[in-house]
Amino acid sequence: MKIFFYSFAILFFSFGAKAQENNLFTVGFEKSSLSKILGEQRKVWIHIPNSHGGNENTGNEHYPVIYLLDGDANFNSIVSITEFLSNAGLCPPMIVVGVLHPARMTDLTFGTDKETPGIVGRGEKFMLYVEKELMPYIESNYPTASYKIFIGHSVGGLTVVNTLIHHPYLFDAYVSLDGALWWNNQQIVTEANMILANKNYKGKTLFMALANRMERGMDTLEVQKDTTEGTELIRSNLEFIKDIFKNKTNQLRFQYKFYENDDHSSVRLIGEYDALRFIFDYYKLKIYNSELDDHNFKLDSLLATHYNNVTEQIGYLIKPDESQVNNLGYRMLNQKQFDKAEALFKLNIANYPEAANCYDGLGDLYLAKGDKAKAIESFKKTLTLKLIPETKEKLEKLLKEKK
Repeated sequence: MKIFFYSFAILFFSFGAKAQENNLFTVGFEKSSLSKILGEQRKVWIHIPNSHGGNENTGNEHYPVIYLLDGDANFNSIVSITEFLSNAGLCPPMIVVGVLHPARMTDLTFGTDKETPGIVGRGEKFMLYVEKELMPYIESNYPTASYKIFIGHSVGGLTVVNTLIHHPYLFDAYVSLDGALWWNNQQIVTEANMILANKNYKGKTLFMALANRMERGMDTLEVQKDTTEGTELIRSNLEFIKDIFKNKTNQLRFQYKFYENDDHSSVRLIGEYDALRFIFDYYKLKIYNSELDDHNFKLDSLLATHYNNVTEQIGYLIKPDESQVNNLGYRMLNQKQFDKAEALFKLNIANYPEAANCYDGLGDLYLAKGDKAKAIESFKKTLTLKLIPETKEKLEKLLKEKK
């Protein structure tokens, strides 16, 4: 299969990259392949986390995958949001797969609708392509973890909800952004009414964003009595939401938000951000200054408890972030809380035994304690893994003093 690289010049600078005049930077690449199921050439845009090298498939880390419908319209925003949130410690770094659609209404609808004559949806066939061709390709060629998120806007939201109702095993989290649940006389809403009451959705998450599609002075209660075509989309979503709340015993983890000041187009960006914050609301490590200053507080125990919970929630092993632990270690070192600093630096080494910086931190701890022999040992180990000029200088100075 051919791989084509695609560069996007975007205005989001949350990635921490240094801008250089006249230098474009790449946030993803394009893959094109023949789908036997759909009988046509299909394209996707793929983003590998910047922490993994961007376009380079190197290292041992693995990442959740976001499968994003209408990739050409939504790719840049999702990539920017995921990079920002992961850098802030609010979610893991994630691979983004943006699906492009030669005929989006055909891909993302199901059967026919009297209001859209001439369109025959092949949504089930499209999802078969996603399950049987696209997902296996992504999982065999890129550093994927088991956790998967499905995001769609408008008719893409219809596809997301239809997949949750009929094929919930495909993804762990589902995001519908102002989904077109009105399609075919609210067919999916009718089907969901029975299925939500009888299926267990334990471990599944759904977030729904609703835009303001109402006339002035109308609210979400009054609009449910309306019968005009202009409110059909929001009414179908509200009807579906009522069915979800009637069936809380199915264990679906659910949240929806109504965005009074956003329309059908603008709701995408804020909805994507809020969806990921909800999906990963357990991810952020919370430490208070009072705990950091308390000599008796067990930071290593807090880290272990937190990341055990994150691992349980997300379904695969999540280790404490190397730089986060390193920073905490140096903070403890600067406060002369040597035992806590040592526990943190050794925790980093246990989790990242091939990371040079972990041993350099431990060497600085031993140097601060006056244990020059162990400091030399740690700095030597650092330099076997990576040539760090600062570490080399520290080691050479210690060796001269030893003579």
